[in-house]
Amino acid sequence: MFARPEGIENCRIWIDGCFDFAHHGHAGAMLQARQLGKELYVGVHSDEEILLNKGPTVMKLDERITAVEACKWSTKAIGDAPYVTDPNFMDKFDCKYVVHGDDITTDANGEDCYQIVKDLGRFVVVKRTPNISTTDLVGRMLLMSKNHHFKSILSIDQSSKNPLLNEENIEKFKIYASDSTGLQSGSGVYYYYGDEKLNTLVEPSSRIADINEIYYVDGGFDLFHPGHIEILNLIRKDAEASTNKVKIVVGIHDDSTINKVEGLNYPIMNILERSLCTLQCRYVDSTVLGVPYEPTTEFLNKLPGKVTRVYHGPTQTEGQNQYKYVPKELYHKVKGHKYDFMNTEFIVNRVLSNKAAYEERQKRKGWKAEIENKLKEDESSKA
Repeated sequence: MFARPEGIENCRIWIDGCFDFAHHGHAGAMLQARQLGKELYVGVHSDEEILLNKGPTVMKLDERITAVEACKWSTKAIGDAPYVTDPNFMDKFDCKYVVHGDDITTDANGEDCYQIVKDLGRFVVVKRTPNISTTDLVGRMLLMSKNHHFKSILSIDQSSKNPLLNEENIEKFKIYASDSTGLQSGSGVYYYYGDEKLNTLVEPSSRIADINEIYYVDGGFDLFHPGHIEILNLIRKDAEASTNKVKIVVGIHDDSTINKVEGLNYPIMNILERSLCTLQCRYVDSTVLGVPYEPTTEFLNKLPGKVTRVYHGPTQTEGQNQYKYVPKELYHKVKGHKYDFMNTEFIVNRVLSNKAAYEERQKRKGWKAEIENKLKEDESSKA
């Protein structure tokens, strides 16, 4: 019904949304939209518009814009975009087509937010990323569930098939490791199994592979929030200021490691979700899954290049001295930034402190889903 228009590859594309939490579903939508055209402008709804049409946001507008701007497939983020997509607003930014997932989104009145642009032939459908949404993540916080966790890579015999490393997930890693056009190879993806060298899941582009010097940073990167993004941005700026070419390699702790340190149901996002969030970030060149909580010189020597700096942000676990095996000349603490107060617990507490409002949002989502499913059925019957 909504076929790819002829010449769309030469057009500036529009996509809009709440983008509450920087999860890989949002990134997947931006990736598919970017693959269609020459540039991607991303409209971000205001807190007030989302409250009226959907319910309270967890992340504030400036935080959500920070996340969108960090996505390597976005060209520009536009704040205060109308909740009901307005072709006149799109025209201000010379965006001919709007892209959206293959689901229906409704406003406070239960009406399709994209009906106007659909009627004008300016609407293009892409596949929605399944099994992830802001609603899912808020639900995990409210229910304190952890059945989304993966077992540690190291806990499974290498001859066995770890669900994290199945063919479907490896394909996801390849897609999210693509370059800023979404069409060519980009980042490298590796996993650590204690071998003499890292195991490669996705080969990096020659541009990245040919850079030998590494700035390394590791962590959980749970909920991939502006605090993480600003740290990576600062490291990228340090790399760009270097007289040598430097690549940023990010180590991701597995779910069991984070749960052992943080307890409760942490991490809220599993290692697959956290890795995809990190891969979509424009400040990252490669990722390594399942890295040791306490990096050693032996481990650092296995990374794809020479590590000249090991970075660490201002987290609550710093007192545990997890970098005691890192040579002092390599260790660098990230300087302060405007989101250095933020961590995963801070965001979870935002939700729990306003639990009643978010529970009402969850119920409202269920009510809207019934209307949206009916609209989708009606739309399909007309195709």
